[in-house]
Amino acid sequence: MDRYQLRDALLAAGVSPDAFRLTGVHEPVPVPADFWFLRLRMGGPKGGQQWEIGSHERGTDEVRALLDSESAACAQLYRTLTGRPTPP
Repeated sequence: MDRYQLRDALLAAGVSPDAFRLTGVHEPVPVPADFWFLRLRMGGPKGGQQWEIGSHERGTDEVRALLDSESAACAQLYRTLTGRPTPP
């Protein structure tokens, strides 16, 4: 699953469009006060890239997980926001 598929799956599962932000794919305007995010982070421990999953609350970002692949990060965020297994 990539970020585009994740956006479609979250909306199909009934997750509010204001509940999440996927950098470059789904960025609600105006920016909600509280939301979950998925974004790319460059310069990981091996000099590569990682995907951050976290929450934004009261103006503060809290990274909850770092994953090495977009698909793993998308699957984890889907499970976090829906409480369901990742769709096939």
